[in-house]
Parts: sequence; structure tokens; C-alpha cells
Amino acid sequence: MLLYLRSRRVPLALIAAVGGAAVVWGLCLAFAKERDVTAMVVVMTVLLMVAVLSSTLAGPDENLDRTASMRWPWRRAVHLLAGLVVVLAVLLVTRYTGARFGPAALVSRDAAGLLGLTALCATVVGAARSWFLPLGWTTVAVMYPQQGVWGATATWQGQPAESDAAMLIAAVLALGGLIAYSIVGPARR
Repeated sequence: MLLYLRSRRVPLALIAAVGGAAVVWGLCLAFAKERDVTAMVVVMTVLLMVAVLSSTLAGPDENLDRTASMRWPWRRAVHLLAGLVVVLAVLLVTRYTGARFGPAALVSRDAAGLLGLTALCATVVGAARSWFLPLGWTTVAVMYPQQGVWGATATWQGQPAESDAAMLIAAVLALGGLIAYSIVGPARR
């Protein structure tokens, strides 16, 4: 297990993801006038953590995943779910501090949806470039959220936590990414 984690650069990614979230939390704690962090900062912090963790979706030799005698699908699924737990644990523990990331439904929805989207991208273009689409899409969606069902579907990341359309798209992306990445794995270089 230790060799698996080191080969995927998990310790370094965890330090970077948690450190990045801690910097954002510290800045919000020091400079924000309100205790609740704005939704835009919450979504962009989730995106930061997911982008950093995307580097762990493939090892140095992506073909090794396909040729090893071990069964990889359940390992890949556990890997994605562990990434989700890390993002949720780090951001939701701030609910008890002076700068709160929330609401919990928003953090959960965006973390699951963005991890699923990143996993889908890793399956198609590889882990090294898997964060490109989530970064671009989320940046536009957060800056220009749209109203209505179709607008909420297209800009699901920037929608309020109560949006059913945004929740549905995030769930589809999360489930699709989990299944595709677990079965297929990262794209070959």
C-alpha cells in the first residue's frame, strides 16, 4: 500500500491540497468580514483541491495498471472515494472555525461532481491533463452563473446548494467518472 501511494505521489498531493485549502482558510479568517466564506471561494477551493489530487490518478507508468496481476477496478474506485473523503473532511471541518466553508451540500455536490469530471477526463486524456476541463468549466460557471433549468445544468458548479438540476448533473458526473475510471483507468500516453 505504501508503495502504491508513493508511486502515485499521494503524500505530496495531500500536502499541496490541504496546504492550499489551509492558505485560503487562513486568508478568509484574517480578512473576511463575515464568518461564512462566499460560495465562489468555496467552489474555487474545492476545484483547487480536486486539481491537485488529479495528479494521483495515474502512476508513472500508466500501462502498468493494465498489465499487473492485481485487480485494479476496486483500487481505482477506493482511490477516488478516498480523494472525495479528503476534500470533504478538510473543508467541512472548518464549519467549527472562524471561517466556515459551506453549506455542506454545496461542498459535497461540487467535490463529488468535480472529482467525477476529473476522473472522466483522466480516462479520456490522461491524468496529467485531467484538470483542464474542470478548471475552465468551473471558472466560467462560477463567474457567470445562469438561471433556469438549462442554465443551472450548464453552470452547475456555481449554483446554490438547493438547485436540483445542479445536483443531478453533479451526481451523473460523479457516478459516470467513478465507473469509467474504475473500469478503464487512465488513458495511455
